[in-house]
Amino acid sequence: MPAKRSRVIVWMLAYLGVVVTPALAADAPSFEREVRPILSRYCFKCHGPDEGQRQSGLRLDVREEAIKTADSGKVAIVPGKPDASELLHRINLAEGSDEKMPPASTKLELTAEQRDILKRWVATGAEYRPHWAFVAPKRPALPNVRDASWPRSGIDHFVLARLEATGLKPSPPADRHTLARRVFLDLIGIPPTPAEVDEFVNDSSPDAYERLVDRLLASPTYGERWARRW
Repeated sequence: MPAKRSRVIVWMLAYLGVVVTPALAADAPSFEREVRPILSRYCFKCHGPDEGQRQSGLRLDVREEAIKTADSGKVAIVPGKPDASELLHRINLAEGSDEKMPPASTKLELTAEQRDILKRWVATGAEYRPHWAFVAPKRPALPNVRDASWPRSGIDHFVLARLEATGLKPSPPADRHTLARRVFLDLIGIPPTPAEVDEFVNDSSPDAYERLVDRLLASPTYGERWARRW
């Protein structure tokens, strides 16, 4: 093979390697939205966190355990190698096979789409993500703003940063009549009476708004309104 032609092939292979890798990454299914629900429904009963129910020493809810060699001597998930992953082999066995998963006794059967999701997940690295409920929240750094005197809270920094980025200015502060109406409608879904508005407008104490919010949060009407949404 001529040297020039060899160099062309090498460059083509290098190019394809660069192109294919991002394509595979983009094709990776969402673990939270697509993969975990499948594993939870079809696998976790026998291969999940319950040690008393666990079969064959295989645990699929934790990545470090899922990629270990099971009691059978096989590896359920081999990241990047779907053809070598016993999990994919078992779920694709013909109906009636003693080794097919989930077992026939469960009366559960993965769809072709679900099997494809698991195959693409394994092929793209079989990455796990912890459930959001168990991830400690982190306080983000406040963005820099030009008008540092405007924000009154951390949230205001994010609002103002977005406004400044789009060339907009904040709306002026609402008058006390408008503020009272807004907080009533937001929290209890009912507008204030004229007497309630006057009481708030005439309250000159620095914590008047905070006390109004606390009173509405303690109202049974607040619970009635938001229990419907929860």
